[in-house]
Amino acid sequence: MKKMLVGAFFTLSTVFLAQAQNAFTIAAANPNVSGVAISGESGAKMIRLELIRLGKYKVYDEFDMADVVKANPEFQANCYGQTCLVKLGEALKTDFVICGSIDGLSNKIAVTLKIINIKNKSIEKSAIKEFANQPNEVQRMIEIVLKEMHGVEVDKVTQDRLSFKNDIITSNNVGKVNNSGPRIGIAGMVGSLYEFATRDASRGGLDIFPAISMIGYQLEGQYVGTENFSALVEGIVNVSGLEQGQFIPSFTLMNGFRFGKGNWEFAFGPGFGLKRTTNGFFDDKAVFGEKDTYWSEADFNNTYGMGADPDALAEAQLGYKPGYDFSEKHGDIRGITAINTSFVFAFGRTFQAGALNIPVNLFYSSQKGGGFAGVNVGFNVVKSKKVLNPGI
Repeated sequence: MKKMLVGAFFTLSTVFLAQAQNAFTIAAANPNVSGVAISGESGAKMIRLELIRLGKYKVYDEFDMADVVKANPEFQANCYGQTCLVKLGEALKTDFVICGSIDGLSNKIAVTLKIINIKNKSIEKSAIKEFANQPNEVQRMIEIVLKEMHGVEVDKVTQDRLSFKNDIITSNNVGKVNNSGPRIGIAGMVGSLYEFATRDASRGGLDIFPAISMIGYQLEGQYVGTENFSALVEGIVNVSGLEQGQFIPSFTLMNGFRFGKGNWEFAFGPGFGLKRTTNGFFDDKAVFGEKDTYWSEADFNNTYGMGADPDALAEAQLGYKPGYDFSEKHGDIRGITAINTSFVFAFGRTFQAGALNIPVNLFYSSQKGGGFAGVNVGFNVVKSKKVLNPGI
């Protein structure tokens, strides 16, 4: 029996304490709304609902307030200031009045709330918070501001999703920068390209020094940009070998990333060019002349007769078949022009002087059997910068 009385005492104490905590009354005036597609009345309803869920006040509903608001035109529009809100609270005989503003500002929404103490005619609490531009989540924004005003824990996941952020990739504050400019560089040929460059012209080679100049133009677009990270799409048109009497065109499409205030960059993507080729083989056994001589099918037929089998002829000398045939294509200036593909990797840094950018990059262009390795330098100017979401 004694335990039951003690339990009942604690239960009643809890109820009375809860009632005491909710003894203060509060009314929500229509907030000032701009740049967001909701009305002041809807904003006030959201505030009332979140106040009820907060559980710290007895909340006046719109019907409790209707007669007082209707009786005084001053309360019907533009009652946002402290003086007007105190008058409204006195007319309603409430302890507090809450009001504020909900403002859509470019790529964010700012929610401002203030609670007026009617007895003291002063601001009891106030808060302002910026959120990402998500108009459908205004009620959750109000919930977060009210909870922070009253020291109530806010769900971290919800807060993170709605918070306005300046420096992460998914931020609404993304600019599109158009940086374009000329590029010059030098590249050395390696592997099969080295062989093609140094091969005698009579055997279909370029017969040039295996390092060539490169001159071109880069088109650069920024599709993600923050203070410390940028994601870029780059298109580079190049012509190589002009100083050695060659015209070697290429186009490279790259996806690039720029990191930190030091503007370190990494990019990669496919390259496309034109290359003449013939079917042939390299005589690495020195069966038909000097070692590693390139024999195109036409050269071999002209020398040994139409339809001659190089593998069979080599077998007669070597005692085994070395695998000579005309199944593979190799670079040959006498051959048929076809599209040549490669994959390019680049790493470097952009140095800045005002609006002038000076990119310096090391690169490697890889293709079957060889590639280019080199460095290029250029300059570009920040020509334009505009917000991707100007309507927000």
